[in-house]
Amino acid sequence: MLMPTKNRRAIYEYLFKEGVCVAKKDYNQKTHPDIQNVTNLEVIKACKSLASREFVKERFAWRHHYWYLTNEGINYLREYLHLPAEIVPATVKSKPREPRPAFAGDRLTRAPKMDSDRDAYRASEKATEAGPGAAPVSGYRGGYGRGAGAM
Repeated sequence: MLMPTKNRRAIYEYLFKEGVCVAKKDYNQKTHPDIQNVTNLEVIKACKSLASREFVKERFAWRHHYWYLTNEGINYLREYLHLPAEIVPATVKSKPREPRPAFAGDRLTRAPKMDSDRDAYRASEKATEAGPGAAPVSGYRGGYGRGAGAM
């Protein structure tokens, strides 16, 4: 699809910055919600072009297209946009982990172990008051006229 170079460049810049792109399957939508001054159709067609060259992986679910940048796509967009190697998409950047609390002072203590409840349950008598084996069986009645039963 023919589109202005500034629109294609805006799409590629957004895709490189975020690492992912989402577009609703609405070809008549006037603007894309995340990229300014670019129609939704242009975003869909530009990303489909990248998908055909395997620079992005495409998923489609519930009327939405999802595109994920691949390593080859990162290299291609870096060359297309003339970016240095130090700049990477947001999906590739690792978040700094917050330090774990110290072992002795900040660690939460567990509640005291309650052995008495479980021991009481296990040690209780196994005499049953209901169910099979609760009362001695003197005999079984028949099946209400079906089968031989007791005579």
